[in-house]
Amino acid sequence: MSKTIQNSLNYKKYVVDSKLQYFKPNSAKIEKSFADEVSFSLTQNSKFISPKFFYDKKGSELFEKICDLSEYYPTRTEINILQNLKENFAKYVDHSFRLVELGSGSSVKTRLILDILNKFQEKIEYFPIDISEILTESSSLLQKDYENLHITGIIDTYEGGLEFIKNYDNKKNLIIFLGSSFGNFVPEDGKKFLKKINSTMKSDDLFLIGLDLVKNKETLENAYDDSKGITAQFNLNVLSRINDELDADFNLNNFSHYARYNENKQRIEMYLKSLVEQFVVIQKANLSITLKKNELIHTEHSHKYKLSQIKELMTQTGFDIKHIWLDENNYFALTLVSKRF
Repeated sequence: MSKTIQNSLNYKKYVVDSKLQYFKPNSAKIEKSFADEVSFSLTQNSKFISPKFFYDKKGSELFEKICDLSEYYPTRTEINILQNLKENFAKYVDHSFRLVELGSGSSVKTRLILDILNKFQEKIEYFPIDISEILTESSSLLQKDYENLHITGIIDTYEGGLEFIKNYDNKKNLIIFLGSSFGNFVPEDGKKFLKKINSTMKSDDLFLIGLDLVKNKETLENAYDDSKGITAQFNLNVLSRINDELDADFNLNNFSHYARYNENKQRIEMYLKSLVEQFVVIQKANLSITLKKNELIHTEHSHKYKLSQIKELMTQTGFDIKHIWLDENNYFALTLVSKRF
């Protein structure tokens, strides 16, 4: 990557060793974005906080705990699909592909893809994109298990990381977006995001995306409101992050976690409910807000899909479907696509 591109994208390069480096926007860029977005979202008639801000270090750790819960089926179901697609998947990729991951987290599922690549790649290149600092920790752990793994991490939003990849070089990319994070987008924003990914792809790039499927209401609501209260901690942690990073004075005891499945819109809706009328100051966003008793702050949508909707969505956003893998219960889908020309 040229220094011109690096500087124009406002990134700083950190070299850990010969096989691990990462790029990070300067802190002022990240803080300004967080403050600006919170200032906008908490002054709307229906207040909200973007789910991308869940994933600071503590938030990422809490999400890993959620993934181990008996009620939370998406992670174990997707892992099961990944474990079973090895032979089928290998026919679509070869030694010339680099792995690019959106939202790497702790890389549990990433290892299953790396195992496939490791069978025929002497040197594996891996570019994880994650807004959380956990990326550097998980990268170091991965390298202990894969001696031929060369990692270039990008600590940024998905959009920022995709722009970085677009301008990096001409190598073929296998872009993966695992989990059900795509469901966080409202439909129109989801289409825009897929078109964004499409616009960064070369003709021989591939994109693998995980999508949660429509199922019964009880299973869905239990998955997002677990009996141990871990999801509640995860939801409330976004207020802790605003307190810590933007000098706010949210009292977490004044809020509760609230999740429901909207069958008409095929989505889980997650909120923070204000238990009392209260006044909150967010210093670095230059913002003061008043919350009524029982007022909701929306924190996440998690849309669920039918197979027919997945096929239509990919067609509308410029992709050709190579393969769709499902689990035995049809709870979850992994869809591999290429860019249509």
